[in-house]
Amino acid sequence: MARVKGRSIAKIAGMVLMAAGAGLYTAPAFADTGIGVTMNEAKIVKLARPADTIIIGNPAIADASVQDSKTIVLTGKGFGTTNLVILDTSGSPIIDERVTVSRGDTNSVRIYRRSDIQTLSCTPYCEGAYKNAAEKTSEQEMKASQ
Repeated sequence: MARVKGRSIAKIAGMVLMAAGAGLYTAPAFADTGIGVTMNEAKIVKLARPADTIIIGNPAIADASVQDSKTIVLTGKGFGTTNLVILDTSGSPIIDERVTVSRGDTNSVRIYRRSDIQTLSCTPYCEGAYKNAAEKTSEQEMKASQ
């Protein structure tokens, strides 16, 4: 068998095929995650054409308000995932997206003491963070499941 600098041609061919295969393989693409909103914050959504109807799947998770016919303000109200559907005057969808509301972990610290969870807002000094009804419900559900 022929050798190239201490390696057999079969090994080199195998490595080349593996490298070529790795180059052709692509990791499974994650589905489009939609629109991400941080809890208690607003996000501006610009539209391609004027909106007529706005539908939020679960208004306890997100809320949408109309700024003008082509601008929607999306606000995260509770943790979770819902959907946003915006229709034009003819009833055709402009947007049909998943909305995920998550906690803003920037400048915050969570302290876990057995089943008790305390969230501190550290901007610049750490102090108890405000909890709305959705956050309190979420914490109660977490405690109940433990």
